[in-house]
Amino acid sequence: LYPDIAEADCRLVVMHSAQRDGIATRTGHLRPEDALDEIVRFFEARVSALRRSGVAADRLILDPGMGFFLSPAPETSLHVLSNLQKLKSALGLPLLVSVSRKSFLGATVGLPVK
Repeated sequence: LYPDIAEADCRLVVMHSAQRDGIATRTGHLRPEDALDEIVRFFEARVSALRRSGVAADRLILDPGMGFFLSPAPETSLHVLSNLQKLKSALGLPLLVSVSRKSFLGATVGLPVK
């Protein structure tokens, strides 16, 4: 797959996800204090593999995967959000944070997510 991506003429968003057996589940739980290190390790491995396959770094955008993709605990996503500059500095690539239907935001303010 990576060689095919290398041949494409487009940007690539790479998203972090806490997974079990390749599937994101609500049972996974990345603790706030472990989140940044885990996300950095994840992206270092993915970016390295993509670069070895010929994907230019300037084509990559990294998404730390908020909410469901990190942990059912809203504190984990809030910790990552409050440390985006640390992630950007550690990884040296642009970040994208998706915001659709984020249950962690609803849980934080006590409102349902529609």
